[in-house]
Amino acid sequence: MCGIAGLMSSDSSPPSQAALDAMLRSIAHRGPDGEGRYARGNVLLGQKRLAIIDLATGNQPLFGPGGTAIVVNGEIYNYIELKQDGQGYDFRTYSDCELPLYTYAHEHGNFAKHLRGMYGIALDDPCVPELYLSRDPFGIKPLYYTEGTFGLAFASEAQALIRAGLVAPKILREKANELLQLQFTTGAQTIFNGIKRVLPGETLGVRNGRVHTRIRKAALPTGPSIERDDAHALRALEAVLLDSVMVHQRSDVPYGMFLSGGVDSSALLACMMRLNERPVRTFTAGFPETGVHDERAQARAVAKAAGAEHIEIEVTAEDFWRELPAIATAIDDPAADYAIIPTYMLAKTARRAVKVVLSGEGGDELFGGYGRYRSATRTWFMGGRRMRRKGILDGLGVLRDPDFRWRDGIAIAEAEAAEPGRTKLQVAQATDCADWLPHDLLLKLDRCLMAHGLEGRTPFLDPVVGNFAFCLPDRLKVHRGLGKYLLRKWLAGILPEAMPFERKRGFTVPVAEWIAARAGQLAPLVARSPGVAQLCYPDAVERLFKSVGQSQRGGIACWQLLFYALWHRMHIEGARRGLPLIETLEAA
Repeated sequence: MCGIAGLMSSDSSPPSQAALDAMLRSIAHRGPDGEGRYARGNVLLGQKRLAIIDLATGNQPLFGPGGTAIVVNGEIYNYIELKQDGQGYDFRTYSDCELPLYTYAHEHGNFAKHLRGMYGIALDDPCVPELYLSRDPFGIKPLYYTEGTFGLAFASEAQALIRAGLVAPKILREKANELLQLQFTTGAQTIFNGIKRVLPGETLGVRNGRVHTRIRKAALPTGPSIERDDAHALRALEAVLLDSVMVHQRSDVPYGMFLSGGVDSSALLACMMRLNERPVRTFTAGFPETGVHDERAQARAVAKAAGAEHIEIEVTAEDFWRELPAIATAIDDPAADYAIIPTYMLAKTARRAVKVVLSGEGGDELFGGYGRYRSATRTWFMGGRRMRRKGILDGLGVLRDPDFRWRDGIAIAEAEAAEPGRTKLQVAQATDCADWLPHDLLLKLDRCLMAHGLEGRTPFLDPVVGNFAFCLPDRLKVHRGLGKYLLRKWLAGILPEAMPFERKRGFTVPVAEWIAARAGQLAPLVARSPGVAQLCYPDAVERLFKSVGQSQRGGIACWQLLFYALWHRMHIEGARRGLPLIETLEAA
């Protein structure tokens, strides 16, 4: 796990060392354990290392036949198995990240075809000459790039390209509208004009500083569902879960997990309980003295039943007012998901005890957990409705341009997900896996953890689990109005203390309560902040904040606007860092 960056000039001239220096400084938090560099003609590569596997000989860049060189942000979990298959190949290290050099020798531009892991990769072949940029199929690890007269530059975080002076900090208005309406942005184009994402599963071939080839590896299988009886499905589920958790635990440093007490994290803990001789370290966050449901008691009961070494933290209003500017700074590619707050605070605590945490992202998407999936599968006269049909700010009279095209990206994902033979449920799942998962949930996990030099791993988002779960028949995903049926049934037999068939209240962060307590002070500051004032009517924003306690929808809308105001202050206006929330908004 690391941060990577690099450049390829458009001619034979060497790229700017100063630009690479600036990018590596920008992503230094991602890799506090070391730095490596590589130069070849018109190519520069750099890496900041967080040492997890092969602490002694795993420094990057790594080199392969013909002078190929690689820098990697991520983990290749099947490196042991593929190295055993690599008879005759002279592996020089014990590093998992050396593996793509071997697969490249056999598959060339399709070198990511057999990789099982999470990764952002830059691989240079001086013999072609060509630079490849590759990202894992679920988009667990980020990778951004920009093209200009200088050529092409890439980095693990978008802000690195801006701080290096390669891109101006200018936003695209249509993407800002999309963010306010969805809480994340879709597709390859980021909110920054001139910065694009390497899409999940994409491998780009770059020559002379220009992208000339694209290969895409799908995260989800094609074809119809596979019918299974319950007993066979339960046995197969246990096998794929244990296999995935086993490889996701491969580490030469201490690891633990984030535990909410819900189905997904409890299922991971049940597997870790079976696979580990020592107690698993678990971390849980709660919100004392608020009106939202506190999950700590349930998580505590599950941890006790599993014999875990359990650590709880309290996230308070004081944390909110103090830490939110730093959190907004970490989320450079913006996702206004209020779960960034407890995730950031958990990472801040967990880094003192471990260097790797497992987390349950992907369980809902792969096993059919969301209520919106059940709604999307019904006919319209039975109350069915398409996902995300309304924007967060729709009908509130706030937006200057209530652009209904904010949904265009989701519509594209829906159309691409509707492959022949897929059920309505599978189409809904695939739609979420295309954008919501990589551009909200996984982005949040990556930035919040890497801000503290902590690696996050997601065992549900593994090809072995994904291929099995996505192809389950709908009846094993949704049963009598309850999602994740098969996963719940398995968990009930392994760790019944998790109470998987009890209906949960859902995870909520009390942002509306915290905002309401200081709404009068926040209202004019948010309404007249440059980012919000550009998109919204200031008077309407003030009225919305002053009525924040009157509805749940109003509370979420105020959170969106507050987050965007702070994000814009930090990333576009270049506000001073280290100030609390109110002072950040007040500062000239």
